[in-house]
Amino acid sequence: MTAAADVVIVGGGIAGASLAYFLGTHGGAHVVLLEREPQPGMHATGRSAAVLAEIDAVPALLELKAAGGRFLRDPPPDFCETPLLERSGLLVLLRDAFWELLRAGMDDLRALGVTGDLLDTAAAQRRVPVLRAERYDGALWLPEDGRLDVHALLSSYLRHARTRGTVTHWCAEVAAIVRDGARCTGVRTAAGDVVRARWIVNAAGAWAADVGRLADATPIALVPHRRTIALFDPPAGVPVQGWPFVSCDQDGVYFAPESGGLLVSPMDEEPMAPHDVRPDERQIAEAFDRLGRVAPALVPRHVRRAWAGLRTFAPDRVPVVGEDPRRPGFFWLAGQGGCGIETSPVLGRVAADLIATGRTSAFDATRLSLARFHP
Repeated sequence: MTAAADVVIVGGGIAGASLAYFLGTHGGAHVVLLEREPQPGMHATGRSAAVLAEIDAVPALLELKAAGGRFLRDPPPDFCETPLLERSGLLVLLRDAFWELLRAGMDDLRALGVTGDLLDTAAAQRRVPVLRAERYDGALWLPEDGRLDVHALLSSYLRHARTRGTVTHWCAEVAAIVRDGARCTGVRTAAGDVVRARWIVNAAGAWAADVGRLADATPIALVPHRRTIALFDPPAGVPVQGWPFVSCDQDGVYFAPESGGLLVSPMDEEPMAPHDVRPDERQIAEAFDRLGRVAPALVPRHVRRAWAGLRTFAPDRVPVVGEDPRRPGFFWLAGQGGCGIETSPVLGRVAADLIATGRTSAFDATRLSLARFHP
């Protein structure tokens, strides 16, 4: 393994891959990416719902998603061979105060460049006929959103990063962070290899808090939460191809076409320690119960398959990006929650800019820094 580098990235999911890509656009940096698993993106990246959803109650996340959407819809000409986004649309069902709040905030949403319209219940049903109209007052229709090709995005980040000199190592678990006084100067792997570097980037996803402790870095309450998804066959005679991604936060459920069937999630967020998480039978049952409130005709008798992933949140649900104030050389790129894929074009660039030049024009980095926890 390489004995020295400019930047060592700990984690080969979408966060680490996007950072490696954007560091390559700056040129000149020797980057080493270390991933503990035998392949990249095995955990949260590979188990997401793969959707661009430019709506969020957290202002910073909404802005990050909108900025990420611009890249995903129109990536650089040589970035990938196939489209990253299928613009199948996003339909957000709302009622009561939430419906009124969104109606009042549409101008703010459009000011961010998000294309959207408000639909009444009849118009929403024309797009998804099985919806139970009395369950919602109206819907937000985002026609430019939809399903993402996560594999194409991840592999394109990594392919371009390698072309520009990034060295990747799989099955390379970081066991220790090497320090010289307060400054972090390298990592030691479980196999005993030591890589010295000017920057150590913590892009370890659900394990980010553990990596932070290896560095004795500023403690941040990054907590992984399980999200369960099930795949099932639609009822006979119900054509689901062409349906948008349908979400109803108030009922805690979303569903969308997937692999010739439908996927559904109860939008569960159960906190737990980082591990190779498995789907929970109770949450699958809860997903079908909630689906029955919104679209009772879709509730199946059998599950084709199910999976789960860990979505890791900071206390304010905003990602953590920046150098650690008590451990110079240790850089956080963590806490992306459930939107790490759709925000990766922005967060990867912000992190790369800060490492390469100390500043960025991609986003207000102070809103992402650790200083908000320890002013």
